[in-house]
Amino acid sequence: MRCIDTKDAVGHVLCHDITVIVKDVKKGVAFKKGHIVTEADIPELLKLGKDHLYVWEKDDRMLHEDEAAAILRDLCMGQNISAGQPSEGKIELTAAADGLFTVDSERLLAVNDIEEIMIASRHGMTPVHAGDKLAGTRVIPLVIAREKMARVQSAAGDAPLMNVLPFRPLRCGLVTTGSEVYYGRIQDTFTPVIESKLAEYGMSLMGHELAPDDMDSITESILRLRDAGAELILTTGGMSVDPDDRTPGAIRRTGARIVTYGAPVLPGAMLLVGYLPGCDGREIPILGLPGCVMYARRTIFDLVLCRIAAGVEITRRDIVSMGEGGLCLGCPVCTYPNCGFGK
Repeated sequence: MRCIDTKDAVGHVLCHDITVIVKDVKKGVAFKKGHIVTEADIPELLKLGKDHLYVWEKDDRMLHEDEAAAILRDLCMGQNISAGQPSEGKIELTAAADGLFTVDSERLLAVNDIEEIMIASRHGMTPVHAGDKLAGTRVIPLVIAREKMARVQSAAGDAPLMNVLPFRPLRCGLVTTGSEVYYGRIQDTFTPVIESKLAEYGMSLMGHELAPDDMDSITESILRLRDAGAELILTTGGMSVDPDDRTPGAIRRTGARIVTYGAPVLPGAMLLVGYLPGCDGREIPILGLPGCVMYARRTIFDLVLCRIAAGVEITRRDIVSMGEGGLCLGCPVCTYPNCGFGK
């Protein structure tokens, strides 16, 4: 920072706000801190009584905060993300489409570990809608060394730090298990819940089978839905450890690759996640849904369904990592996904 004659200030960066006061007319900021002085600004500054200015000297080794913020913006922007204009070293990113917001956490950590810059985002693996705020970038000082921004770019790597993966309208098959439903002893109240959850991501049921508590029957129902073209298969009922609960065994009999049976999430501990070989060689996700999905507002089903809808493969590590944040607090007013559940 140094003091220079205003007439020599073109191209330099102001170190502080410059206010304008006109009695009974206005009072406010005429030039903001960080403004780059132009030739047209000189007469206005002189009218404000500013014959001298305190400025940051701009040279080839340094970048203005807005120029550096644009670099941070470019590191973040993957698919379906929009950005605002730089302002005082800040840029805001928003979703350009409905989808699953993803963040490369390790690379973001590496970037934020470098002093004088910051990128703040919402949690990754969160469903978002077009227009939702995703992240903000900022450079802390008014000017920053080009060498430091080169280090930031190196830490971020070549791929974008963030993406919004669009939801796919998958064709879903549902197997409702349980002799009490199969024989009409009770009304099926689970299916309407499933249909409502699927609708959140533009999905619908292409087939629905009822099966008694018989392992062969359940297995055959699953395979029929697969052969009919289901892109996601869900089963309800029979997911606990009672001897009469046959659904987990039936799913295994289909030849599905079981990712996990059980999750460190409440509600939803009895979830089964697997992948069934499809007729075209691709794997079809299959979920054994615990009973809590029928009555709890948000469960493990919500945490995995948004990922499947966006085409993200579910791994055991994904499920295990949900333990911290995996306790739904059952708030009187539910704000999911804008809460800590599953994060």
